[in-house]
Amino acid sequence: MDPTHRAPEEYGQGHDRSGGDPGHRRPSRDSGGADFGAQTPQQVRVVQLTAGDLLLTVNPVDGSEVEACPPGSGPEAPVRRTPAERADHERAGAPPVPAGPPAPQLPLLEREEERERLVRLLARGRSVRLTGQVGSGRTALLDAVAADCADLAPDGVVRLNGRGRTGADLLHALFDTVYKAPSHRPDRDELLALVRGIGAVVTIDDLEIGGAALDELLAATPECAFLLAATPDITTPGVDAHLEEVLLAGLGRGASLALLEKVVERPLAEDERNWAGDLWFESEGLPLRFVQAGSLLVQRDRLRVDPEAFDEYDYFEPRAEDAPPPPGAPTAETLDLPLPSLGEGAAPAVLLASRLSEAARATLRFAVALGGEVPHQAHLPALVGDTHADAALGELAGCGLLSPAGPRYRLAAGVLAQLAASGYEDDAAAHARTAAQHYAWWTSHPSVTPRRAVAEADAIVASLARLVPGDEVGAASAAVLLARSASPAFAAGLGWGAWERALRIGQEAARIAGEVAEEAYFHHELGVLALCTGNPDRARTELETSIGMRGALADKSGAVAGRRALALVADRSGDFQPLNRTPSGDEVPVVRQDAPGTPPGGMPGAPLFVRHPAEDEPTVLSSLPPGPAARRNGGRVAVLGGARRNLAAA
Repeated sequence: MDPTHRAPEEYGQGHDRSGGDPGHRRPSRDSGGADFGAQTPQQVRVVQLTAGDLLLTVNPVDGSEVEACPPGSGPEAPVRRTPAERADHERAGAPPVPAGPPAPQLPLLEREEERERLVRLLARGRSVRLTGQVGSGRTALLDAVAADCADLAPDGVVRLNGRGRTGADLLHALFDTVYKAPSHRPDRDELLALVRGIGAVVTIDDLEIGGAALDELLAATPECAFLLAATPDITTPGVDAHLEEVLLAGLGRGASLALLEKVVERPLAEDERNWAGDLWFESEGLPLRFVQAGSLLVQRDRLRVDPEAFDEYDYFEPRAEDAPPPPGAPTAETLDLPLPSLGEGAAPAVLLASRLSEAARATLRFAVALGGEVPHQAHLPALVGDTHADAALGELAGCGLLSPAGPRYRLAAGVLAQLAASGYEDDAAAHARTAAQHYAWWTSHPSVTPRRAVAEADAIVASLARLVPGDEVGAASAAVLLARSASPAFAAGLGWGAWERALRIGQEAARIAGEVAEEAYFHHELGVLALCTGNPDRARTELETSIGMRGALADKSGAVAGRRALALVADRSGDFQPLNRTPSGDEVPVVRQDAPGTPPGGMPGAPLFVRHPAEDEPTVLSSLPPGPAARRNGGRVAVLGGARRNLAAA
């Protein structure tokens, strides 16, 4: 597999992932252990970006450098995307299609009134907040309304995900959807000027900001009509926001039973209808509960026909044309299995998982360890240790255990707590460390583009958060290695929210592990990030801390890089003061002179730094010998080596 260009099978486009004839099962392959071969020179990607009027050089080895853009080398003006380009951009940001047979398309039941009202309000330019409990079908309703509003606004429909995103993150995501600006991140003034002219219907699912932050978002985009999906606990904005409120309740009893029949694809028996009625009362008609309950009935049907159905290793693989058809409605010859209890129907995750393949259950353990984040299916063979594990995503999505969240999947509402209470969290630290080691190799692989790393950022940051703080031996060092590998990719991919989170967790991990050089690196990067985002006070604090640490380590080149950035901070904030260090980072001894001709500040010295013109090529690949990658921790060399399964994930 080409690690740069992913094949169609990685997105589930085709049932035959082995390359053979369609419908035939793949032969078993030896999953083996990790094959860490001899170390080869690692390629390092050096990327140049512009942040406002600053030129940022992201160097994974020596740390980032920032300077004012030289005259004539500023970024080109952002260009609006065409409708076709916006459609391509939206498809690229959608979650991957799970491998395996496609799941049945479920209808949107008892939502016509809310759907029509939302479309009317958006057509009048009003912004609306759709409030409902988790599992109430907010995402499905947002998708339907977005399809109805495709032609309402000049910039079309923009779909964003608000989970873990600040107001600034959402503004930059809106800008990136409407405009093309390669390798450029506008500063706040430029960003506000550009988004003010955007006219679009913007849907934001899983919104987590409210109050003043939401007021600022709405005020910055006066030509946009927002459809915001949030839970009732999110703070509402002020009265000046003029935001309409639409409440989303659960389904009625008839619609809930109709949805259940759509999932099982057959009429319900009388005892099943009674069981579903009790479940409707218990679950308050949440659609997610009936999707999962339908999956329980589907599994029950299969067990009634074949009690050993789920014992077959590749039961969930696509079947040949001459294979037995899937079970239909129960007949007299089928086994009499009791219905799930009401408690199992209301909290079905554990029972559903017990009837899935071992690879699917292992995937659930990784998801629990990562706080609900599910790794991309291309990473599952390497993480699980099973070359067939890419099909696990289809199993989990097919039984309602996953929900889409932006470009990825998460455990559905309530599933994380149910699995954690049943022992799936017992080895969470070990699973998080395995994920961290894999992602450290993957993000540093030269064929992995920054945008692919940003798309996987939530799972990567979740693995960091699980390891820090941690009591396990080596957990902090594993977190340092992952943060060191992933943060340059996040910076180059303009995923600066993930960049900041990775740097802060990496800095704390380095402090715990006692790796002073790495802690100084993270402080330096945080200072550069603060400078690029217009926070000079924070930049000064971080850079001064980094310079002090590197001075104690006699790291003169690192100290010089830090002092260059610190001088730029002083220059831009207008409080430049003489510094008591030489350009090499050494302290200047203080010598008292009482001669009357000596100026109070001392004699002027050499300039602090010399600015270099920007290079013509924004990306440079240079060869990094294998030695430095292991100079701080001898155990890291094995992680950076490539395994065959890891290369498939790249």
